[in-house]
Amino acid sequence: MPRSRSNPLALAVLYCLLERPMHPYEVATTLRQRNKLDSVKLNYGALYAVVESLRKRGLIEPVDTERAGRLPERTIYRLTPAGRVEADDWLAGLVSTPATEYPQFVAALSFLPALPPQHAAELLKERLKSLEIADARAVATRELVQKRGLPRLLWVEEEYRDRLRAAEIDYVRSLIRDIEAGNLDGADWWRQVHEHGFDQVPPPFGANSPDHAGQ
Repeated sequence: MPRSRSNPLALAVLYCLLERPMHPYEVATTLRQRNKLDSVKLNYGALYAVVESLRKRGLIEPVDTERAGRLPERTIYRLTPAGRVEADDWLAGLVSTPATEYPQFVAALSFLPALPPQHAAELLKERLKSLEIADARAVATRELVQKRGLPRLLWVEEEYRDRLRAAEIDYVRSLIRDIEAGNLDGADWWRQVHEHGFDQVPPPFGANSPDHAGQ
């Protein structure tokens, strides 16, 4: 994917302007009202930088200005034909093509042997508690959405996030059980290196394998 397509906030701006011309503050308000801030990271400094970048690339253009009371004058932008093509092509690529992502928890798991087993289990329990709280809140939000009759189409990202959270909860629970029961493959080596040191215990793999996390 081109470097210029690395920021989902730019895509959010393009699709807000697909509806109608807006000034950046209205774009931010629209994203907030539609609960998109869990999906797109928003701060005003970044938003105005994104708007300026899109303008320079000819994807949006100023069409008017407005002033409300004593507030500074605001520039209203609209989507250009090139912007519409870019938005559609960008979204099509995101939907159709899996991308390699680097979640922080996956990185943490890759270095889990650097923590003592019992400490790792306790930290995972803290994570599990936070996940369960988030899941309970999501259930309440989902019930509210359903009561309001919001079509599923408009909250599929929340549905996807709920499924990912449920899978993570199941995985973390099972990992905690295996660590505490000593059933995790490699658990003996893990315990020994924290008792005697990584440099005192042979790695649990061949000499040609990648180094383990503690070395």
